[in-house]
Amino acid sequence: MRRLLCLCALGLVAAGCATQARQATVASPPARTASTVAAAPTPQSHPQAIEPLAGAASPAVAQPAPSGPASVSVGPPSTGLAQPISDAEVRQELAASGLAASTSQATLTTDGLALAPLDAPLAVQEVIAAGNEIAHLPYRWGGGHVTYEDTAYDCSGSISFVFEAAHLLSGPVVSGDLTNWGDPGPGKWITIFANAGHTFMYVAGLRFDTVALAETGSRWSNRAADEPDLRTFAIRHPPGL
Repeated sequence: MRRLLCLCALGLVAAGCATQARQATVASPPARTASTVAAAPTPQSHPQAIEPLAGAASPAVAQPAPSGPASVSVGPPSTGLAQPISDAEVRQELAASGLAASTSQATLTTDGLALAPLDAPLAVQEVIAAGNEIAHLPYRWGGGHVTYEDTAYDCSGSISFVFEAAHLLSGPVVSGDLTNWGDPGPGKWITIFANAGHTFMYVAGLRFDTVALAETGSRWSNRAADEPDLRTFAIRHPPGL
């Protein structure tokens, strides 16, 4: 079970996902063989997750200092025991949906999970599987930047989590870092939109971000990229995807 605890800024509502800049590094993915819809390999060399105890206050953790207005929480409070769901639970929920995967387009289930396309590269399937694990976790500014596994994630924390799961990143990044990460322009499978205050992406046709979380309770949606300030976003994609 890979838990994902990362805070992803609510689209265009929070002033920024996180403020302490970290360098994004592209890690060459290891050799892969099988590809399955629920593939979600365990990320390596990640910080130890901090798991709150019921009835006990969370330990003090150094958080990056906000550079803008106070963050807006989405979903239930993140101080409880909310945790990412396991790979097995993701597979069970996808099977219960009764939906069949298409060959090139991700499918959105009624529970707000994404069914990976049959023809998607393994890295894309890994991104989708990791996104399903944190799809319903709440938003918290800075979530996922102190620890890889968290109880809530902001916008860049969410994307960092799923990219680390697919070995596309070796550590968390903030939204501003993603404006120059990877290759320019839209990708065949994954397209990232990023500026200094927010980031979201499309994976095999489905949107993954905290705006969708606020609207539907899941980070996955069919929402169009219709932000009024969309021209301020850099458009990037992971190399080869």
